[in-house]
Amino acid sequence: MGAQADEPVVAVRVWDVPTRLFHGGIALLVTANLVTGKFDSVLGASTLEWHKRCGYAILALVAFRLVWGFAGGTHARFASFLRGPGEVVAYARSLASRSHPVSVGHNPMGGWSVVAMIAALGVQAATGLFLVQEDYGFAGPFSRFVSGAMSDRLNAVHKANFWVIASLVVLHLSAVAFHTVRWREDLVGAMLSGTKRLPERFAGAASRGGGVLAMVVAAGAALAVLAGLLALG
Repeated sequence: MGAQADEPVVAVRVWDVPTRLFHGGIALLVTANLVTGKFDSVLGASTLEWHKRCGYAILALVAFRLVWGFAGGTHARFASFLRGPGEVVAYARSLASRSHPVSVGHNPMGGWSVVAMIAALGVQAATGLFLVQEDYGFAGPFSRFVSGAMSDRLNAVHKANFWVIASLVVLHLSAVAFHTVRWREDLVGAMLSGTKRLPERFAGAASRGGGVLAMVVAAGAALAVLAGLLALG
């Protein structure tokens, strides 16, 4: 349903704290891994160690987000923003209309981009566990379990998937820019504060759920992944 120009707006608490921390953490870690992975020849071999550690942290956050996608607050749950093809196409068409297509949480297109990003980051971090960089004496903790040929194939996936992630990042930033310019939506501010300005009829749509127990379980999953990887080296 679109927004009317004269419709009053209210501040609605949409994004819970764990979701916002995940978003910020992933943004920082992806940036760090871009720098340490692409400029290691300039920055030195030691940057690959940081690249590995950031990859571990990304896998831990992916584990957290998977749990939080089922146990988190209303608008963090996959069930709240994953829509069928019909709704996605209808939303895409509505972007060209004059009526503002309002979504409380992730819109139908954005919801699938979230899943795509989580999947791509998971693939990137997981394949990195098997890589070997002989020039720098670097080896991922799982490289001992696969042959050199398999490690090379996974390295090829790792390199190709980088461009998938880069494309998703560009798509995400472009979508944010579009909504900012076209609809005057402050999506960045909403993610930072957790509060979104929405038409008054959405006043009762604030995020619920995702209590302490859910946070403990999600954080426990992330810490288990991180501790296990650090133990392997």
